[in-house]
Amino acid sequence: MNVAAMQEYKKKVEAVTEELRRRRPGFTPKVGLVLGSGLGALAEQVEDKLVIPYSELPNFPVSTVPGHAGRLVTGKLEGVDVAVMQGRVHLYEGHSAQDVVLPVRALCLWGAKRFVITNAAGSLHREMNPGTLMILKDHLNLQFANCLTGPNVDEWGPRFPDMTEPYDKELGKRLRKWADEQNIKLAVGVYGALPGPAYETPSEVQMMANLGADAVGMSTAQETIALKHMGAKILGISCITNLAAGISPTPLTHDEVAETANIAAKTFAQVVRASLRLL
Repeated sequence: MNVAAMQEYKKKVEAVTEELRRRRPGFTPKVGLVLGSGLGALAEQVEDKLVIPYSELPNFPVSTVPGHAGRLVTGKLEGVDVAVMQGRVHLYEGHSAQDVVLPVRALCLWGAKRFVITNAAGSLHREMNPGTLMILKDHLNLQFANCLTGPNVDEWGPRFPDMTEPYDKELGKRLRKWADEQNIKLAVGVYGALPGPAYETPSEVQMMANLGADAVGMSTAQETIALKHMGAKILGISCITNLAAGISPTPLTHDEVAETANIAAKTFAQVVRASLRLL
């Protein structure tokens, strides 16, 4: 992306933010939520909500994957003004890394400076079973892309943003303390981001484990990089929906991902709602 293309991209992001302000005047989200595969039901719990299909927003990439409704839901959750992405887009859908993060950049410009980013992921450990929720402490970006490639937009953030703490440690600590008090088990681990859309081979799964990943998926890393660039604080949560290839006794399917996410939906909603109270 050259300077002219980056300037055009910046205008696209700003146009989305302006349209959101026009659609809901006087409203400023404090927290942005990104809901991954099969996890979108939480958006239905938002109060005083305004729902905007992605297709109605200028330049906004539209979700094409089952389990991603492709709607932006604004309103209140746990008394907090929120903007909830009911689904996302991915690199494997043909989008550039810059377009993948366009939605969260627009929400950050709108006012959201804290984000809860969620995903469905495959476990690299037999003892971390489907249905487990994992708080992200770090990630491995092996997607062969970085949304910061190209000229830097200095007003958004520094050319070389620090990634020592991609996910907020203090918030993760508070959430784990709350979960212990509620007898809810939360795992903590590293998320490995690969490009997809094919599920990983057993050898790729072994590679990720050797590199230090605890779960693997096809999202999240680019959004986290973009938001850290813009100074936002992030809580990352993976819903473990399957055992990864070579560990799972059966072939992997997206239906399995959606089914397990649905089973875990109640606990997932409790955890995300608690995170909003703790923010």
